[in-house]
Amino acid sequence: MAKEKVILAYSGGLDTTVIIPWLKENYDYDVIAICIDVGQGDDWEAIKSRALKTGASACYVVDARKEYIEEYCWPALKANAIYEDEYLLGTSTARPLIGKILVEYARQENAVAICHGATGKGNDQVRFELAIKAFAPDIKVIAAWRDAKWTLDSREAEIEYLEKRGLEVPAKKDQSYSRDENIWHLSHEGLELEKVENEPNYRHMLQNTTVPEDAPENGEYVQIDFVKGIPVALNGKKMDALELLTELNKIGGRNGIGLVDICENRCVGMKSRGVYETPGGAILYFAHRMMDHICLDRDTYHYKQEVAIKVAELIYDGKWFTTLFDSLMAFVDKTQETVTGWAKVFLYKGQIRGAGSSSKYSLYNESIASFKTGDLYDHKDAQGFITLFGLPLKVRAMMEQEVGEGQAIKESKSFKTRPTE
Repeated sequence: MAKEKVILAYSGGLDTTVIIPWLKENYDYDVIAICIDVGQGDDWEAIKSRALKTGASACYVVDARKEYIEEYCWPALKANAIYEDEYLLGTSTARPLIGKILVEYARQENAVAICHGATGKGNDQVRFELAIKAFAPDIKVIAAWRDAKWTLDSREAEIEYLEKRGLEVPAKKDQSYSRDENIWHLSHEGLELEKVENEPNYRHMLQNTTVPEDAPENGEYVQIDFVKGIPVALNGKKMDALELLTELNKIGGRNGIGLVDICENRCVGMKSRGVYETPGGAILYFAHRMMDHICLDRDTYHYKQEVAIKVAELIYDGKWFTTLFDSLMAFVDKTQETVTGWAKVFLYKGQIRGAGSSSKYSLYNESIASFKTGDLYDHKDAQGFITLFGLPLKVRAMMEQEVGEGQAIKESKSFKTRPTE
C-alpha cells in the first residue's frame, strides 16, 4: 500500500534538511520537497540533490521570480505599502506566494499534509499557514518546530541528528546572522542586532549594498518609466520585471541605497530588530510616489495614504488572500489608471532625491501654480475661500470673546510677552 504524502517547503538549509528524515521516521510519509526560487541565488541543483539523498521521494524546483515580482511586489509598490514607516515588506510579500505554491503541489500530488520549518516565534509560520488555510482548509499543516515529536532544540542537535544517520550536513555559513533573501530584499537578524543599543556592523553584515559612506562620490541618475503604476523601463530601456529589478538592485546597491534598521512589531506580539537591504525597491518606491504626487488629486492621494498603512499591515500579517485585501487593492488599481509617465531620481551615498517627473495625466498646471495672475486663478479668488474655510474658527473665537473664556480673549494664557527692542 502506497504511503501518504507530505509536501515540504524545502530551502536546503539545516532545518529543512533535518525535517526530511524526521517526517519519515515520525509520520511515515513520502516526503516531496518543494524548492521555490524567489531570487535567493541558491544552487538549486545541489539543493535538489541533497533533498533526494536525505530521503525525499521527489524534489521539485519552481522558478517563481517573475511571478513574485509581478503579482506580489508590484501590487505592494502600487499601494505604496510600507510597514511601520520603513519596512518594504520583502519577506512578507514572498510568503503568500510560497504558501500558494505548496498548496498547488499538495493538490497535484494528492498529499494529506504540508510541512514548513518556520519557528514558533516568527511571523512566517503565520504567513505560510494563513495562505494554506485560504486555499486548503482540509489539508493538515505540520509545523516541525511546534510539533510535540520535535525534540531538536539547537543547531548542534540537528547536526548530530544527521550525522548519526550518515546524512549530509549542509555546510555552515561564515556568518551567523539569520537571513532571508529574495529578489526584492535581504534581511538580517541576530548577533549584535539583538541588543537595540548596538549600532549595526554594516561592513560585516551587508552583502548586496555598499556602506553609504563608501559609495561613489559622483552619485548616479536613474529614470523609471511607469505604466499604470507598474515600472516598465529603466533609463529609457524597456525591460521585463525580473531584468528591471535585477539591474536596479545593482545600481541601488553600489550607491548605498535602501538600508533600514528597524525594531518592528511582529504579528505574534513581540518586537524584533532587523536590518534590511532593499536597494532596487527603495528607488522604485521613491519614484512611484513622485508619480502619484503629480497624477492623483488631493482627496485620492490622502485617502490612498490611509489605505497604504492598512495594506502594509495585511501583507505583514499574512492576510494577502482575504476579501479586505482584494477590496483595498481594487481601490489601489483604480488610482493607478493614470499613473503613467516617468520619474527621475538622483542617488548619492544612501540618499535619494527627486530630479523631475512627467506624465500626460499630470494634474500639475503651470498656469495655475505660477505666482503670476492668470485666467484660471486670480489671487483675489482666495479671499472668499479663506472666509468660508476659516468660518468655524472665527465663529468659535467670537463665542470665546463673548463668554470671556478660551484662546481668543485678549488675556489668553497662550500669548507670550515678546521683546520690543
